[in-house]
Amino acid sequence: MTTLDNLYSSTSGGSGLVPTLDDLPSVLRLGTRRSQLARTQSQWFADRLVAALALVAPEREFRVELVEVVTSGDVSAASNTPLTSLGGTGVFVSALREAVLRDECDFAVHSLKDLPNAQPEGLTLASVPRRECPADVLIGRDDLGFDELPAGSVIGTGSPRRAAQMLALRDDIKIVGIRGNIDTRIGKVATGEVDAVVLALAGLRRIGRHAEATHVFTSEQMLPAPGQGALAVECRSETNGSVALLAALRLIDDAVTRLCVLAERALLARLEAGCAAPVGALATYQNSGGDQTLTLTAFAGSTDGTTSIRHTATARTRDPRTDEPVAITLGRALAEQMLDAGAALLIPVPDPVPAADEALAREGDS
Repeated sequence: MTTLDNLYSSTSGGSGLVPTLDDLPSVLRLGTRRSQLARTQSQWFADRLVAALALVAPEREFRVELVEVVTSGDVSAASNTPLTSLGGTGVFVSALREAVLRDECDFAVHSLKDLPNAQPEGLTLASVPRRECPADVLIGRDDLGFDELPAGSVIGTGSPRRAAQMLALRDDIKIVGIRGNIDTRIGKVATGEVDAVVLALAGLRRIGRHAEATHVFTSEQMLPAPGQGALAVECRSETNGSVALLAALRLIDDAVTRLCVLAERALLARLEAGCAAPVGALATYQNSGGDQTLTLTAFAGSTDGTTSIRHTATARTRDPRTDEPVAITLGRALAEQMLDAGAALLIPVPDPVPAADEALAREGDS
């Protein structure tokens, strides 16, 4: 339940003083891509933000307007421009960030796994809402699950991470690269172009199509991309009214989700791996009888499925709201273990201008 305590802890540095919302505009502008998934998850956040503000400032009425921003990835899809000509990580993020910095919108909602590791100057990661299930799922023809697909079946995915883990499970399948939004990719199964596709369960749930999944991969079968299933909300870090806006956005921040994705992204950063790398990671938080632990499991593998490295590490925590350094240390430490085991040999060296990668190929995924 949203309470004033969220507001105290997020912006006052523990002073107990509630930042005033007097400077917060009654109409807030939320930048979003124009895809169905992007608009759906942006509206999801907008609805929760308005509800939270109604609790902490019942004397005022707020509303959120969606501002559509066209990204280079969207343009490429419409014009059939080859993805390799666009650069890599961040093509679905940079236009939204620029719109926030130009004051065309007040904040933007991203799929967190699309965010480059480096936080740009002038922007703050204001909110990480509660995470949706991070699992990957398969949608197969004739309602076939992953294990039921016959030998030689063709599975579509633009993700080296997914390809590496599926081929490690089954060497009798064929992986082909695909791109496009959720409708486009599922449509390739219906037309017989592929026998199955792999998508993030979170995206399917957000648009109400999760019942079409014919197989849900367990974390033992397939680790998700770092940050998969989570959203990231960014706003300007230093502008008039930014303190009030940050306080408002932090009302929807989930400390446990933020802690987990920090560990996952710290690992990714230490491995110097981008979305093109066949790397998966998942952090989980447990609080059992006051014994709080953060567990991180990571995978790196060759894209042909013949070689893989998987390690797990655990750290004790005290409070997810203040243990961000613990999460970052855990992620970096596990990355060192992976590197000692030879992970660097499995991770492509990023190009100065990254080639088409998972962030591009999974357009519309989450």
